[in-house]
Parts: sequence; structure tokens; C-alpha cells
Amino acid sequence: MSWRVTLHCTRAEAEAMPDSDHLFQFSDSPPVLVADEPDPHAPDDWRIHAYFAEQPTTQELVLLCRLAAGAQPEVEHLGEDDWVTMSQAGLEPIRAGRFLVHTPSHSPDPDAINFEIDAGLAFGTGQHDTTAGCLAALDRLECAGEVFTNIADIGTGTGLLAFAALALWPQAKAIASDIDPISIDVTRDNAAINHIPIGHEAGQLLLVVADGMDHEMLVARAPFDLLIANILAGPLVELAPFFAKAVAPGAHVVLAGLLDSQADAVVAAYEAEGMTVVERNIGEWCVLVMRASS
Repeated sequence: MSWRVTLHCTRAEAEAMPDSDHLFQFSDSPPVLVADEPDPHAPDDWRIHAYFAEQPTTQELVLLCRLAAGAQPEVEHLGEDDWVTMSQAGLEPIRAGRFLVHTPSHSPDPDAINFEIDAGLAFGTGQHDTTAGCLAALDRLECAGEVFTNIADIGTGTGLLAFAALALWPQAKAIASDIDPISIDVTRDNAAINHIPIGHEAGQLLLVVADGMDHEMLVARAPFDLLIANILAGPLVELAPFFAKAVAPGAHVVLAGLLDSQADAVVAAYEAEGMTVVERNIGEWCVLVMRASS
């Protein structure tokens, strides 16, 4: 038996969606939470879906309604289909440059660089503009002839951006970090699904739990010639001097997770560290490609 509860919400409410285990911390079987944007022409109109194995209780509906101000929950009985499969089926594959990111319910494209990411959370799977924008930025860097051999993905989430970087530069060493140990567990699982080898050597991905750059393996691996950080504007500003110390002369730094209205402050923080803007996309969610001085 499967049940789906849908809440109409704003983009900000979808972005602020907590982990299901946190929201339903007293539940033995928390739902799968997924956020999506049903209409690209209405960029602030989003939906939160909660997929339950059993009929949701009144208390569970009350908890869900906290995620979207004034929203009325739409409850659907989905029948006997597997509820996780149903949750993943709602997310369409995302294309960004040569990349295709899809859930297990969709087939890969033989002409694309494919990654299969489960849909436990929409953000970090390629569904969110910041993640897709980073994928496209990495693709453009490779198309422009840039070659990287030492890569860091800070705040990796699902591991997707680290996987993409290794697909483009397979001879590189790569390290992915996140402050959340659950994220690193998820990344390790996703690496296995996508045949990304874990390890210290070229073509392999090293995983660490770290707050910013505070880990001995990040220090040992530096200086990086490509650093990716898809996090939030505030931490990006705070980390600017630490990132600047961790990259090589002429390195590229891809920054995301910020609104266009926050981009000037982030740019200023990195320009103060001697970096220059190579690329700044146009849109509500901004991706910055910076370059360290040579």
C-alpha cells in the first residue's frame, strides 16, 4: 500500500525542506520527501511530496503542513505499487551539458554521461538549479580544454558533482567532503551504484566528513586545481580565505548554492583573496566560476 501527500509551496520552502528522519524523528517508518518544480515558467511555485508506506496519520499531516505556510495537504492512495519507486518516478531526468541525471525508474541515455541518483531528497540529485548549473559549468570547463588533476568537492551532498568531475577528468585524484556523515554514507552508496571507485589514487574518490576545510586529508591533498562548493552564500563567504589557501595558482573554483542577489557579496569575498570571475550565469540561482591568480 502506498500513499502520497502533496503540498503546494514556494521555492524557498522547498529549499528549506528538512531531512525526513529529522522531521519524523519519532516515526518507525518516515516518509520519503521529494520537492519538485512542476512549471518552469512559474519558478516560485513548487511542490513537496511525501510518500508513505501506510496511510498517514493526522499527526503526520500536521507535521507536513509546517513545511508550507497555508498549504492544504492533498492525500492520494497510490495502490499496491512500491512507494519508493513511486517517489522516484515523479522526478524526470535532468540534462545539463553532456550529463543526464536520472532515478532508478528511468533509463540511461547511451549518448550522455549518465548518473543514477536515488530520490530520497531532490536537492543534490540534479533537480535543483544550483546542481544542474554546476554540472553545466564543469562541462563547459572541459569543453574549453581545461585539465585538472587534483579536485575537491566541498559539501558534496549526494556526491554527484565529484562523480561528474571524475567522469570529465578520469586521471585526476578527487576528494569529496561534507559536514553531515549521513551525506558521506549516501555518497558512498551512490558511488557504488555509478561505478565510481573509492580510494586515494588517480581516478578514485576519497570521502571525508569535514566542516569546511577542517580535515587532515583536505590539508594533505591541497593545493587543488579545481575546487567545487555547492553550499550556501554565508558559508561561501566565510570559507573564502580557507579556499584561497587550499588552491593552486591559476586554479578554478566553482561556487553555487546562492541566489543572484547574494552573488555580489560572494564575488567580493573571493576577489579580496585575489580571485577573478571567469563565468557568472544568469538566473535566480547563481553559479560562479572563479579563478585564482597565477
